[in-house]
Amino acid sequence: MTNLRCCVVDDEPLAQDLIASYIEKTPFMELAGKFNSAQDAIKTILEDNIDIVFLDIHMPQLSGMEFARIVPASCRIIFTTAYDRYAIEGFRLNALDYLMKPISYEEFINSANRALNWVELRRKAEEASNDKQYLIVKSEYKYVQIAVKDILFVEGLKDYVKIYLDGEKSPVTTLMSMKALERFLPESAFLRVHRSFIINTTRIRTIERNRIVFGNHYIPVSESYKQAFAGYITSHTLSPMKDGSDE
Repeated sequence: MTNLRCCVVDDEPLAQDLIASYIEKTPFMELAGKFNSAQDAIKTILEDNIDIVFLDIHMPQLSGMEFARIVPASCRIIFTTAYDRYAIEGFRLNALDYLMKPISYEEFINSANRALNWVELRRKAEEASNDKQYLIVKSEYKYVQIAVKDILFVEGLKDYVKIYLDGEKSPVTTLMSMKALERFLPESAFLRVHRSFIINTTRIRTIERNRIVFGNHYIPVSESYKQAFAGYITSHTLSPMKDGSDE
């Protein structure tokens, strides 16, 4: 069974002890530490492979919202707070859940199960990434597994990317940077041609006027990436055969 390593960060002792007791009585959870402030928790979270942090928002010096921005991507936040006005901002920070105090065990276990599902999917994605045949991304309120070979191109839009797939009318949109996705995609097949576009070179069918054509989509090649793209074209272009050259 998957075991979740958890921390509680809350400057209210009673609230901290309550969540800690919930963790300790949940079979698939392990309490790795409880802390009165975000500063005290940083070292454990960065060095001890923590999966889930139950995090209060209103704390001295460093608030929960501020702290959530520096938590590594491999760790997820469940906010525990008495204030509902931060819920939208919390979910923008990719929080798994937002629990309102006082928190019942029923509410806690619902969030815990959501966290368990997330961690299991993350670990499956890590296993799949070993051969880079599949990737799993979060899109809206679900996780989507994508075959890398089916990706036509990727478009970056600020904090999001759109992944366009062969045979699909609509792209898969996920909260991720282009740089993070580019590091995952195999260099042998994917090429950055623009600040906002990565293409699957194995899916190229037509190039016209310095643009790559994927159906109704025309992907521009920017000045910064022209040399790399020209190198790809040169290395894959057959020279016209001269008369008698095959004799």
